[in-house]
Amino acid sequence: MNAEIVATQFRFAVNVLPKEGILDPQGRAVEQSLPHLGLAGIGQVRVGRRVELAVDAPDAAAARGLVDHLARELLCNPMIEQYAIEALGAISAARGEVGG
Repeated sequence: MNAEIVATQFRFAVNVLPKEGILDPQGRAVEQSLPHLGLAGIGQVRVGRRVELAVDAPDAAAARGLVDHLARELLCNPMIEQYAIEALGAISAARGEVGG
């Protein structure tokens, strides 16, 4: 018996930044270095991190829910950080399997 299984993999990025009003020493250091590089007109620098990942899920909503849970529980400290989820696309692949 041949069965075709469709696997969908959704790609996301989670961008984590310090909350407004929280000290951002890395952002401040970058901002203070800009004049030494001859760069003007740049301000309000905030330094965070970006985590890119792929999720196998039946649909986009389920995948996003899983990423949101991961971001809240592991990737972000909600006391001092905020996060935003960015969808990067989906990859679907069909593969045949032989069953008996």
